[in-house]
Amino acid sequence: MTKAGKKNQKIRNNPNNVKFQDFVTWLEDNGFVLDRISSSHHIFVHPDIDTPINAQKKKDGKAKAYQVRQAIKLIDGE
Repeated sequence: MTKAGKKNQKIRNNPNNVKFQDFVTWLEDNGFVLDRISSSHHIFVHPDIDTPINAQKKKDGKAKAYQVRQAIKLIDGE
């Protein structure tokens, strides 16, 4: 399995324990680009998905789990 494939599987299996930088890289691997940063909110957009994704870093350096789950649903088209 490729490095990107392992990261994809890790994020999908455990969205509660994802490093923020891994989340950002994963979003970019799935075609999202950083549109803007507003305070702690990193807003990512995708050319084929209408809904932007908001990503925030928690104090421990991890991504917020509910945002990871939202991103998974958007990418999967649910």
